[in-house]
Amino acid sequence: MPFPPKPSGSFAGRTLAESTYSPLPAEPHLAGDAPNVLVILIDDAGPALPAPLGGKIDTPTLERIRSAGIGYNRFHTTSMCSPTRASLLTGRNHHRVGAGQIAELANDWDGYSGHIPKSSATIAEVLRNYGYSTAAWGKWHNTPAEETTKAGPYDNWPTGNGFEYFYGFLAGEASQYEPNLVRNTTSVLPPKSPEDGYHLSEDIADDAISWLRDHKALSPDKPFFMYWATGAIHGPHHIMKEWADKYAGAFDAGWDVYREEALAGAKAAGWVPEDAELTPRPESLQGWDEIPDHQKPFQARLMEVCAGFGEHADVQAGRVVDELERLGYGENTIIVYIWGDNGSSGEGQNGTISELLAQNMIPTTIDQHIAALEELGGLDALGTPATDNQYHAAWAWAGSTPYQGMKLMASHLGGTRNPMFIQWPGRIEHDPVPRTQFHHVIDLAPTIYEILGISAPENVNGVHQDPIDGTSFAYSIDDKSADGRHRVQYFEIMASRSIYEDGWIASTTGPRLPWVPGAPPGIATWTPDEDRWELYNLDEDWSQARDLAAEHPDKLAALKELFAIEAAKNKVLPVGAGLWVPVYHPEFRISTPYTEWDFTGDTTRVPEFCAPALGNKPNTVTIDVEVGEAANGVLYKLGGAGGGLTLFVVDGVLTYEYNLFLVQRTTVAASAPLPAGTHSIEVVTSYVEPRPGGPLSVTLRVDGQDAATGVVPVSAPLLFSANDCLDVGRAYGGPVSRAYADRMPFAFEGTIDRFHVAYTM
Repeated sequence: MPFPPKPSGSFAGRTLAESTYSPLPAEPHLAGDAPNVLVILIDDAGPALPAPLGGKIDTPTLERIRSAGIGYNRFHTTSMCSPTRASLLTGRNHHRVGAGQIAELANDWDGYSGHIPKSSATIAEVLRNYGYSTAAWGKWHNTPAEETTKAGPYDNWPTGNGFEYFYGFLAGEASQYEPNLVRNTTSVLPPKSPEDGYHLSEDIADDAISWLRDHKALSPDKPFFMYWATGAIHGPHHIMKEWADKYAGAFDAGWDVYREEALAGAKAAGWVPEDAELTPRPESLQGWDEIPDHQKPFQARLMEVCAGFGEHADVQAGRVVDELERLGYGENTIIVYIWGDNGSSGEGQNGTISELLAQNMIPTTIDQHIAALEELGGLDALGTPATDNQYHAAWAWAGSTPYQGMKLMASHLGGTRNPMFIQWPGRIEHDPVPRTQFHHVIDLAPTIYEILGISAPENVNGVHQDPIDGTSFAYSIDDKSADGRHRVQYFEIMASRSIYEDGWIASTTGPRLPWVPGAPPGIATWTPDEDRWELYNLDEDWSQARDLAAEHPDKLAALKELFAIEAAKNKVLPVGAGLWVPVYHPEFRISTPYTEWDFTGDTTRVPEFCAPALGNKPNTVTIDVEVGEAANGVLYKLGGAGGGLTLFVVDGVLTYEYNLFLVQRTTVAASAPLPAGTHSIEVVTSYVEPRPGGPLSVTLRVDGQDAATGVVPVSAPLLFSANDCLDVGRAYGGPVSRAYADRMPFAFEGTIDRFHVAYTM
């Protein structure tokens, strides 16, 4: 690929009279009835959440696809966002395509580079060459973080990976109200504000519907491949109050009771076998009865918000399906609906109003969160633009019923087993009994290729292609009792790992559990050789409830050896390399290579990963401005409502604020307004104690004279936001300070002639 261009069938003579005109018909590369394909991918969603499968979240679109098609209840993901998406789109194991962890935590080992190699072309790239229109919406999360600025390069953006059109966000998460969006290769602002009713899931549904209408009008006979991937229900859990209120009281009994009810519901729905066992709660995870009574309304409301968020996302997917059918595409469109790119996420740990607290390993108490929440309006503030809330990890455990694991646990099925449904009205007859063959997200690409009657290309754009790792499951569509063909599969994320072979799985959690705050004990001397492995016979034990390691040591040893072989083949080594940045060396996180910058006064939407680290490195910001009397507006802001720092003026008073994830705010303000005229403003930041997360000294200077000084007691050692940005001269995205939250974007009423940043360490 690409296929050679169609040759001319005409003869060119010396003159038109001596020439013949007889164009050759285009050479078809597909059957005339090639189906359209729509892949719907929900984010961070465990198998025990949807009501049709025994949970409590209403998912009418999932039920609609299930009731018209077929389901797979032994379908698997990688247990993490970027890895699953890279595998889904390429048909290769995640380490083989550089996605051993999320793109933001990439490092120099091949399996963890964050770059999908051009030797592993995506489904979109292949189908585009075969004549498909290709488009993607929502969460991408497969572009190296250092390449996500307006300056590119763009070859690792969606449009560089086979998608002719993209609208969504490149990072791992986004505010659903104030996302940093791109359309193709252009940074764009949301079409309306949160006050006007904006929500990201609705926006990507609207945009996909518009694209479909244009396609119908302009290329009605051309097949299409659509990849619609929500940012829901990844944190932050953002949803309008009326959606969360639909679940008022639904979770008051707590997560332990939810587990029991969800398993009973899954059995009644025919989704899991009657002999599936409920695995016990880990000792290190709080029981509902251990939660103080005054905290239970907070913990229950967090889950109500998540439930509303999940239902809302499913309903938006349904709007896209509605439009497909309205335009006449329904009968010949394959819809693949995957509920979760991994299990439910425990990254909210003990429950939080600002989820990046956990990633920054900043210890807090639930009472601190509740107290800060009261200042924002109480429980009703959860789910709004004012918070970046995410539920207690035990809700993630409940959402992954009946399994032991959750997101980030490649060791156990709660992290890796996600429901998948397929509808194709013109070809697939509905069957309510789920397929039970073991399959993996790498199997989707070869399945699509087989259905279309095409082969994975040997060369794409001059690059020899790596072999496909996945196994087509097309054989199981018509024969639900067929023997499974995907016989071996390894799993590994951040040293949590397992190996499956013919019904058996060997598992080890590695050195960390996602719900336990801080660095794992003993991590400095950890070696994978010391990890304890478990052994399960999945043909007899659906949920990994009975560890057989002691009874079958030889089987365990053989599987551990098989894992070592698969790890070497797939660039997994060194085991645990995904921990290199977040645990061992946070100072190596992807960042800009520069130590000095000159920005203009209208520089906006610089992703935080690529912006100066103003909140955790010694630095001096120098701003040359011209202002009038009693000026207002933002001079700059980094981060968003859930955490960040900002410099602004209100009635001419120069004010700096450091928002430590809502639980602590530090304000440094001048004692008098700036006089009208030109000024040189400096913000000098240095560590009081030179350690990650240590207190910062902040000094504001005007024309060389100190105007104010303060100390930020605790700083953010990693970053404020996964998706928000640095903005100069105004505040797009979320408002760092509540002082201007109702005046966004609070553009500066003056002129910024120069904005200079320099590290001073």
